[in-house]
Amino acid sequence: MAVSRNRFYKEVSVDTTDGLHRVLLDGKPVKTPGGAVLALPSSALAQAIADEWRAQDTTINPQTMLLTKLANTAIDRVAPNPAHAREQLLSLAKSDVVCYRAASPSDLVRRQELEWDPLIAWAREHFGASLCAADSLTIEQGQMAMDALAASLSKLDAFSLAALYAASSLCGSLVIALALSERTLNPERAFAAANLDKVYQAERWGWDPQETAKTTAERAELNQISRFLELLR
Repeated sequence: MAVSRNRFYKEVSVDTTDGLHRVLLDGKPVKTPGGAVLALPSSALAQAIADEWRAQDTTINPQTMLLTKLANTAIDRVAPNPAHAREQLLSLAKSDVVCYRAASPSDLVRRQELEWDPLIAWAREHFGASLCAADSLTIEQGQMAMDALAASLSKLDAFSLAALYAASSLCGSLVIALALSERTLNPERAFAAANLDKVYQAERWGWDPQETAKTTAERAELNQISRFLELLR
């Protein structure tokens, strides 16, 4: 998916066999970079990925096919070793952005409290994960909190884990990604929560054009990750 190439097919369709949905190009199944058949767990996701392939012009542009990329990741990288994927997510949780607070100025401190304290409370109530928040360079999260998050991740399949990792990496927060996955936050609110500090600084000093373009691209990516999660349902 990383390298552009000429479009080599005319027709795109979806075949359903044994409860799995396969995207076909001129009657042949799409293969992942690892050589596996791109078999999807939901018809809605398969149709959306088929639409990505239909939308390609004379050249296939992988940057416009995030749903396909996430599915490839789930099949090639997560499904063979879901325990490793869960470990990576828990590692992100140990440095979750919602737990690292500013000591000053007071208006930023207050904004972080208003935006992030409810998310920490939600994680505690929803998963039993009591996460610590502090204005410190390092925070040691309790083992019980990590165990509670691990228990919640153990219930997820490879496709959900792949999307959750993509959202967590983009947001710097497993808590925000879980809230997105559980529909507690919509993509716009999740993105705002993840970028609270960045927005605060931009309000004071203005937006750099390159940073603006990067932020726009990341917002669009998070919307697609959220769409992927919805299509799995």
